[in-house]
Amino acid sequence: MATDLVALMPFAASLGIEVSAADKDEVRGRLEWTAERCTAGGVLHGGALMSLADSVGAICAFLNLPEGANTATIESKTNFFRAVRDGHVDAVARPLHVGRTSIVVQTELADADGRAVAVVIQTQAVLT
Repeated sequence: MATDLVALMPFAASLGIEVSAADKDEVRGRLEWTAERCTAGGVLHGGALMSLADSVGAICAFLNLPEGANTATIESKTNFFRAVRDGHVDAVARPLHVGRTSIVVQTELADADGRAVAVVIQTQAVLT
């Protein structure tokens, strides 16, 4: 099921984002470090990190939607803590608020050693 959810997002699939677990309370994903995803100095690009967080967070929001609704990101705030120069980044998304018109999700990113890389809080519109 988790792989099927990524397949619904062609951009996420093309980046190589993998989802290992997904339910309405928590979604877990991963993005491997590759040179093609980097900025200067071999550092994983912030856009790649934000794409991972947005994708995993969107899946979390999607799993919390009412029957027949869809979702779209309307706001995203990222705090970066450290650079990623190798390995992978793990993402864990959890809902902070599930409302009638919006869903707020927090996604924590960590490097292969479990150190915090970034925290992203995004608001998803509930589209009926």
